Amino acid sequence: MSSRTVDGGIERTTAVIIGTGLSGLAVASELQRRGVDAIIVDGLDLLGAGHPANTSSLQRCDAADAASLRERNEILRHLRNYATSHKLDVRNHIRALQLDHLDADVAGSPTQQWAVRTPGGVLLADHLVLTRCAHSQLRRMLSELGMTAGQNVMAAMHALGMYLVGVGELITPTPKEVLRQAKVVGQAISAKVHPDGVPALLPRGFAFAAPA
Repeated sequence: MSSRTVDGGIERTTAVIIGTGLSGLAVASELQRRGVDAIIVDGLDLLGAGHPANTSSLQRCDAADAASLRERNEILRHLRNYATSHKLDVRNHIRALQLDHLDADVAGSPTQQWAVRTPGGVLLADHLVLTRCAHSQLRRMLSELGMTAGQNVMAAMHALGMYLVGVGELITPTPKEVLRQAKVVGQAISAKVHPDGVPALLPRGFAFAAPA
């Protein structure tokens, strides 16, 4: 995994993931298996938003029936065990206060970076994964980044190192769909981090993330 440095309240990592629920842990586990460093924070409280971007009410509606709820809870239990046993950097109760997209020059080559402000300092990362974000806030963020409705929004977001996992417009994705999205995002970020070839996946990865 890439090294992390701390300097005057600024930490550098490869990816910051917003959300410590199923979606956040799923993509963090995928990145860990692919040798990509990540910090996971609890949620998003954008300054001036008037209220936290808390998706707890949506999460309670994720399961349409008891069987789906049991499946989600079982997957989440395994993900939490995986996060603990593999020492993922999960920062419960630490929320992002501000997200800024920066143009930086790292090691002589231009790269886009994200600055994620938290109560404890600033996290600098090349990639940002959102799993907890109100759609009104997401639309405002994209507008501020100069993205218009006519664009291929997902492609434009990926070009800026920004990804969504488990964020549904009308219907919250099922647990299996969340795992599929997490795998796709994990592959996309890993391909950017390791452009000359993705290293072999670490053994004993999260079983639910693999097709049966």
